[in-house]
Amino acid sequence: MNKIREPQIALPALSRRRFVTGIAAGAALLGLPAGASSATPRANPTPQTLRGNQFDLHVNYLPVNFTGRERTAVATNGSVPAPILRWKEGETVTLNVTNHLAHDTSIHWHGIILPTGMDGVPGLSFNGIRPGETFTYQFELNQSGTYWYHSHSDFQEQQGHYGSIVIDPAEPDPVAYDRDYVVMLSDWSDESPHDIYAKLKKEGHYYNRRRRTAGDLWDEIRQKGVAQTWQDRKMWNEMRMSDRDISDVTGYTYTYLMNGQTPDGNWMAQFKRGEKVRLRFINGSAMSIFDIRIPGLKMTVVASDGQNIEPVTVDEFRIGVAETYDVVVEPVDDRAYTLFAQTIDRSGFARGTLTPHPELRAEVPAMDYAPVLTHRDMGMDHSGHNMGGMSGMDHSGHDMGSMNGMDHSGHDMSSMGGMDHSGHDMGSMSGMDHSQHAGMQSGNAGQYSLHGGRPELGGMQGVWFTDGLGRAGHGSNSPIVHLPSEYRYGVDMRSEMPGNGLNDPGIGLRDHDTRYGRRVLTYADIRNLTPTLDRREPTRELQLHLTGNMHRYMWSMDGIKFNDAEPLMLKYGERIRITLVNDTMMTHPIHLHGMWSELETGDSEYIPRKHTIIVQPGSQISYLVTADAYGRWAYHCHLLYHMPGMFREVRVV
Repeated sequence: MNKIREPQIALPALSRRRFVTGIAAGAALLGLPAGASSATPRANPTPQTLRGNQFDLHVNYLPVNFTGRERTAVATNGSVPAPILRWKEGETVTLNVTNHLAHDTSIHWHGIILPTGMDGVPGLSFNGIRPGETFTYQFELNQSGTYWYHSHSDFQEQQGHYGSIVIDPAEPDPVAYDRDYVVMLSDWSDESPHDIYAKLKKEGHYYNRRRRTAGDLWDEIRQKGVAQTWQDRKMWNEMRMSDRDISDVTGYTYTYLMNGQTPDGNWMAQFKRGEKVRLRFINGSAMSIFDIRIPGLKMTVVASDGQNIEPVTVDEFRIGVAETYDVVVEPVDDRAYTLFAQTIDRSGFARGTLTPHPELRAEVPAMDYAPVLTHRDMGMDHSGHNMGGMSGMDHSGHDMGSMNGMDHSGHDMSSMGGMDHSGHDMGSMSGMDHSQHAGMQSGNAGQYSLHGGRPELGGMQGVWFTDGLGRAGHGSNSPIVHLPSEYRYGVDMRSEMPGNGLNDPGIGLRDHDTRYGRRVLTYADIRNLTPTLDRREPTRELQLHLTGNMHRYMWSMDGIKFNDAEPLMLKYGERIRITLVNDTMMTHPIHLHGMWSELETGDSEYIPRKHTIIVQPGSQISYLVTADAYGRWAYHCHLLYHMPGMFREVRVV
């Protein structure tokens, strides 16, 4: 993939802005008559639905107004979001995409299994679409479900170049419903995405407005006392990390949209009492992870990333960037319900209304508490470990000093207040010696020795294999191994004891069952509706570490940014296991192009297939991949501003 280039569109920028909801009103988008004010509150219609197997798509500039300020978006067929494309399984679709921009563009068909030349990633799949040119995509549809499409060029996805895909099944749909709605979530900023990226490179916490204050200090002293507060703050300050570093880009600059509508715009969907309504949620945002609920209604999740699953009823679920979830709801009352999607950091929300009558509205709930990071999110998951009396434990050879050995040069950690240390006596950590713990090191590898360029994992028996970077492994319980490349200035944390990302609903959701009485979906709940197709055991494992340095805003895999990384080589037809270890305190949605990622949930008979998988902070997760698609494929974090570094090429030969 080509390196992300310098700004292509000079959009007006704001040095500061307050959180606004506003109403989307761009004159061209709404078809207002000449001279009409584009800032006048108007309802923005649901994106047009295009059906069939022949499509002409035109990528162009479009004046928009989401916040009361006119800006320029990158639109498809004059719409933000782009039109909903409705296809039929078994057909061959042809899409003629014409570029009316001043710069190259592209379209990636996210989650669609197709030939590599049709995948739409400039520099890997094809050369991109030049200004004034038309590129024809053509591929057969061998799947059904809910997907989406977006630009893979520059930062155009952030500027509005994204849309929804629904593929109707060739056979009768196993999901029964009376009405069907796409719910596309996204984030919009009046700032140029290049300005956002530049600010993050200068200060990774630029958009974080929830850092600790003097008032927080006094609150913590009242709750925990001076000694404990001092210990907490001392440790976080020495690590230069922040326990409130949840999202890189927040509601300080973002307005959150549902089908192109701001919260004040209030996208609406109608129903009749007793009907089953299918809602196809798609997270088409650039950087925002959402937690979704519909107060007063249970949601039955029936599909994940386009794949039918055994129905599971929940009150709430998290949707990472690029994921899709289909749910069915059954309103029994003639009243309105709010579709509520709050961001993971609780800095804003998108919302819509499910209603039997356009005049009925539902109350918009207050956002939940803003979460804070804990030891668990630092890759020190001590669940099941009795840490109540750490001062009496024998930690010979574990010098933790004041945690000075940790390289957290990029993290402002003004306080540990609010962290969950239940059962952890942190009053005296100075006597602990953790020099062998990966999460507490910055200077040397320590855990392994190198022989012939390969790490030797002590005590491990079985077949050796490597991931092309010299790391070996065997099975899902392989030792956590940090390569020398992780001990560079571009990496400020390494997970010592990564938690299980399968059963974890995620930061900010872990207590919702007891606090609010809400059942939250986890990956462990997902079971494919049909039996596993490839039942072979994997013959090798790739263990990849998601790495970064927040202060320098550097993102990578195994401490190596994309421009310096070698491709990951797979042999056609092989069955492999990929284990991702998150060595950061951020949540990363990881997307493998061209092949399914089959999540290992413990049920090998009905393994769920996904195209995008959330990796929780300080945790690990594994999935199986059948390398059944020749060619060059992208493999990356789907947070747009992480992608330039946290990206690899996968080559199937």
